[in-house]
Amino acid sequence: MIVVKEDMLALTPDFRRGLKARAHALKPVVWIGAAGLSDNVVNELDQRLKSHELIKIKVASDDWEIRNALLEKICGRLNAAPVQHIGKMLVIYRPEPEKTKN
Repeated sequence: MIVVKEDMLALTPDFRRGLKARAHALKPVVWIGAAGLSDNVVNELDQRLKSHELIKIKVASDDWEIRNALLEKICGRLNAAPVQHIGKMLVIYRPEPEKTKN
């Protein structure tokens, strides 16, 4: 179950657990280097979320607080939900918008 919380999606614990299981086999699709979160990186993340809903991101920073702030910033800008943050790996989820039926 998904709940909208301010500018970010919030997930129920059961739904998050299922997403973590799905994300286990995924490879990172976006790498964020020392330059941080540029507009190009945000656009790439947006495109990947439109294609996959659930993505892994690898961050170059060694500082946990910087990575955590980056996760919150990404989720806020893309209206996504943080799923997991382990080491330098971030997992985010944004449900695919409902497709209109023709």
